[in-house]
Formats: sequence, C-alpha cells, structure tokens
Amino acid sequence: MELLIKDLMIPLSEYATVSKTATLNEAVFALKDSQEKFDKSRYRHRAILVYDENNKIVGKVSQLDILKSLEPKYDDLLTGSRRSFNMGFTRNFQKSMLEQLRLWEAPMKQICKKAAEKSVESFMTRPEEGEFIEADAHLNEGIHQLVLGNHQSLLVISPDSKEIIGILRLTDVFEAVAGEIAECKL
Repeated sequence: MELLIKDLMIPLSEYATVSKTATLNEAVFALKDSQEKFDKSRYRHRAILVYDENNKIVGKVSQLDILKSLEPKYDDLLTGSRRSFNMGFTRNFQKSMLEQLRLWEAPMKQICKKAAEKSVESFMTRPEEGEFIEADAHLNEGIHQLVLGNHQSLLVISPDSKEIIGILRLTDVFEAVAGEIAECKL
C-alpha cells in the first residue's frame, strides 16, 4: 500500500473543534454540527479536538470521554487509566460495582443538565507521544501506531512546522485497507 497519512487524514478545518474553556454542552453541539456538515458517504466524527488560547490543539474529547464526564465518581475510579476499565472483569462484577458505588443513580435528564456546564478542559484527554504522526509518513506506520496504541485516531502533524494539521481516523484507515483486500483475487 503506497498511501500516505495525508491521503486519508481529515483536515482540521473539517473537524469538530472547541476551546478548552468550552462547556460540555458547547462541545456536543460542535460535534453535532460537524457531523451534519461532513460528507455523508463517510463515517461521522466521533471526537472533538480541543484548542487553547493560542489556537493550538491541546486535547481530544471522545464520545467515551463525554459519557465518563457525566458520572463524577469515574474520576476516582478510573484514575491513571486512559483505556477500558474492563480489565477482564465479569459482567456480574461490573454490575455489582455499579450498585455498590452507586453510579448513575440520578435520572439521566438530571445528570445531563448538571454536566452540561462542565468545562471541556476538566475531562479532555491530552494526547501522548504515540498519538502523533507526520503527514508524509506511510500508511503502514499509521496502522502500526493505531494497533499498538489501541487508538481510535492519531493527530497528524506537518513535517515542517510540527503543527497539528489533521486527524487520521481508524475508520478511514480500515476503509482503505478493506478496499485493498476486496480488490485482491484468490
């Protein structure tokens, strides 16, 4: 496969972004707005990029981050864990945690109303070193990073300025690879 990262990336101008001072409510609307404007033949966006006062991308908010932000007790429960908390726990154990820790007890409407004014900065995920890739890197390198890091996306940087210029989504990489597989003849 001769594709480069820049061939599959979504430019920042086409992606949902909000300021780190935005509220959860503003972030959700930014995501919905970008999904409506995005090419309908492609997968919808599932994250929001967060910028600082200098318009530099400093974080990302995924759909999972938004859901976690609704239940404040997850902050203590998931400290130090960026990924799934499952860790092989049985469904019965997970259910007992839900009951013992009294998670999600309030009505959903009340939970959402309370969380709507929460600052994006308080629950965004700051990207780590393994979540960046240069635009002129080969797709094979991107696949390697996505797989080893168990990432849904990578932030694409300009090889010259090292500025973030886009996002490489797992869904777009999969579509490209699936297309190549489909073209293979046995």
